[in-house]
Amino acid sequence: MEYVPLSSGYEAPSVLLHQEKTTYFGPPPTSVLFARRVTARLSIWPILRLAIQENWGGPNGPEKRTWLASAVVDTFEAQSTPPDDQYIEEILLQVMADEFETQIEDGSTEPVAVDIAQLWEQCHVGQDALVRKFEDAAEKSKGKKTDVPQTSGDDEEWEDDDGSDESGEEEEMDDDPVPQLLNHRQKEEPEIDEDGFTLVKGKGRR
Repeated sequence: MEYVPLSSGYEAPSVLLHQEKTTYFGPPPTSVLFARRVTARLSIWPILRLAIQENWGGPNGPEKRTWLASAVVDTFEAQSTPPDDQYIEEILLQVMADEFETQIEDGSTEPVAVDIAQLWEQCHVGQDALVRKFEDAAEKSKGKKTDVPQTSGDDEEWEDDDGSDESGEEEEMDDDPVPQLLNHRQKEEPEIDEDGFTLVKGKGRR
C-alpha cells in the first residue's frame, strides 16, 4: 500500500486521499411512493386536520405532519420485518400527545394505522388503488375546514336527557293511583223525628 507524506510528518494511505466519488441517487422509488401515500392518508385524518387547523401544536402544524409521515416511513424501512398496525397506532398516539397536546380517545388512530400497513404492502406489489383513493380525498379536502366537535353541547344534551328521564319518572310516580287501603264513605247525617229524637238505623246486609 502506498503512503503519502503529510505536512504534519505522518503518512496516510493513499487510498484515503484518492477515494472515488460516489453518486447519491436518492431514496428508492418505493420509499418515495410510500412516503407520498402516508402523507396523503394523514392529510385526511380528521383529528390531525383539526389539530393543525386550530394550532393545537403551534403554528408549524403542517411541518409536524410531514415529520410524522417521515417518522412512520423510517420505522418501516429501518426494520427487517414491517411493523404491524398496533405498533404504528402507538406511534400516532405518542406523536399526537407530544407534538399536538392531544389525547385521542375516539379510536380514529386504529383505522389510520391499518391503512398505513396496507399501503406498505400494496407499495411492494405494485398496487395503487388505495393510494389513489387517499390522494383524491386529500385533494378534495384542501382549503376546507374541519368542524370542531361540540363536546359541551353533548354534555348538556346528556344532562338534559338525564334530567328529563328523572322528571318523567317523577311524573309517572305522581300519575300512579294511591292504593285504596280503606273504603272512605261519606258520613251520613242523623235523621231526627218530629219530637226531636234521633232515629237509629240498623245495619243490613248488602
